[in-house]
Amino acid sequence: MTNTSLTSTEILAHLVSFPVLGGQSNLPILRWIERYLTDLGVEYTLVPNADGTKACLHCRIGPAVDGGVILSGHLDVVPTEGQPWDTDPFTLVRKDDKLFARGSCDMKGFIACCLASVPRLQAANLRRPVYFAFSYDEEIGCMAGDIIAGAIRDHYPEQPLGAIIGEPTMLQPMVGQKGIMVYTTEVRGSQGHSSRIKEEVDAVHEAARLIVWLEEKMDALIAAGHTDARFSPDHTSIHVGKIAGGSAFNIIANHCRFEWDYRTIPRDDADQLFADFLTFCRQREELRRKIYPDFSIEHFPLHPFVPPLDTAEDAPIVDLVKDISGCSRTGTVAYAAEAGQFSNAGFPSVLCGPGDIAQAHRANEFVAIDQLEGCMMMIGRLIDRLSSQP
Repeated sequence: MTNTSLTSTEILAHLVSFPVLGGQSNLPILRWIERYLTDLGVEYTLVPNADGTKACLHCRIGPAVDGGVILSGHLDVVPTEGQPWDTDPFTLVRKDDKLFARGSCDMKGFIACCLASVPRLQAANLRRPVYFAFSYDEEIGCMAGDIIAGAIRDHYPEQPLGAIIGEPTMLQPMVGQKGIMVYTTEVRGSQGHSSRIKEEVDAVHEAARLIVWLEEKMDALIAAGHTDARFSPDHTSIHVGKIAGGSAFNIIANHCRFEWDYRTIPRDDADQLFADFLTFCRQREELRRKIYPDFSIEHFPLHPFVPPLDTAEDAPIVDLVKDISGCSRTGTVAYAAEAGQFSNAGFPSVLCGPGDIAQAHRANEFVAIDQLEGCMMMIGRLIDRLSSQP
């Protein structure tokens, strides 16, 4: 196939047609991108997972010199089940000045702009390179962010200036994000008649104590001044979203589980937060095992910790993104993304991409056409900057 004349909208129509959800194989959409790059003569590298069902992709366009810029995005999307879509979520539909489809906003619109810019990148006299970095399983915990960032760091001998993560920010540079961690906590107690509550260990009662501790920990951090006005809310949040346990009102529950997350501002130590919780859990185990020796509390992480982002306002990558986006006002986001992982790998990062996060993860997700056009202009200005003298 020949794709040299495809626009960002035409490419987006192809990308959204692949219903690759987080956790599923991304090889179908990846194969389309591979063919596109191959047709244009772009060499690329795949970074497969252990069983070969998924892969990240990275490539470099331009010379092998310091000072280039990474453009990064994820290929997976969230499910559509249970959402009242007006159109087929995996067919791009234009209505007035909007393009509707799952992933149009989060974040295949940005990837489409990257791919549509390849001919211009190749025609430019680049003095510093542009890198593409496309990942998988971002929507279930940024599972491949560390992988793709580390692969770029280890593969290329030169040092990029930094990374632009194209999450939907309405093309405003975002220099901060919260970290996130998600756990399932399981409590196992004894069982018996509810009248024997003092002679048994009820797992629901114990789970309730743990949940109250988590809420009080959040409040204690706030009271101690652990806030950051750049974020909304301005503190580390700890939230329990799901709980299940017990079998009947008159049976002491021998099992209870709850799912919870914490989203940390950059100043808070996520490891210490969890360590404090473990200390409380061990105290409860020691106490309740005096009644029921097999009482236990276990924690199962959904994914590795996704670190926060806190890029300095005076970082060169921030100045560059302000310049090419035409927006001098920076901000932060409350959602998790791969920017913190790229930053930890040594690439100062900024979130900046087309679309509004308010449209993501919902029925009738869309990206405005003028946002795609603005993103194409932003990448065009990036090409101009990287083609001029350092």
